[in-house]
Amino acid sequence: TSKGYRTIMFYGVDARNNSDLTKNANSDSVIICSINNDTKEVSLVSVYRDTYLNIAGEGEEEKFRKANAAYSAGGAEQAVTMLNRNLDLDIDNYVAFDFKSVAEAIDILGGVEIDIESQAEMDYLNDYISYTSEYVGGSDEMIDHLGKQTLNGVQAVSYARIRYTAGGDFKRAERQRRVLNELIKKAKDASLTELNELVSTIF
Repeated sequence: TSKGYRTIMFYGVDARNNSDLTKNANSDSVIICSINNDTKEVSLVSVYRDTYLNIAGEGEEEKFRKANAAYSAGGAEQAVTMLNRNLDLDIDNYVAFDFKSVAEAIDILGGVEIDIESQAEMDYLNDYISYTSEYVGGSDEMIDHLGKQTLNGVQAVSYARIRYTAGGDFKRAERQRRVLNELIKKAKDASLTELNELVSTIF
């Protein structure tokens, strides 16, 4: 870890039906989070899920697969090993989360402000909402207009899952970073009561 910085891996895991986060599910969101300890600035860098990397665990022979498969094969530890080996990093801290925890965190903090940029984006977002709500619980309210607006937890998770508009998975990773950035901003301004609820609910 660079002096003055703390680096944490974020794994958004496609774990559903109350399955755990240890392994056997792909990490479809892989984000390197770097925190400047002096300025408190947070930088986020995505590792695209389809990046072809050596995902072999410690002591295994080389095994090249899509990057999101490392988590399924050996949990967060193997996914961290993959990134350290392939990208010449030295990360040992990570957080893994599923759809439900992200949606709950966003709802506790009162939603996140997101700019819905196109009709296609809104259409795909609305297509995902009822499906996401089925796993997460909570509101299945649809989006009815474009532009900057506050999304609730289910809506924001649905927005972050879109990958069929122009830009494909690159644009999806950008949406994921956008939601996470907005969540971090809200957490910085949250009251002690909100932060306590956030910690007790999520952890």
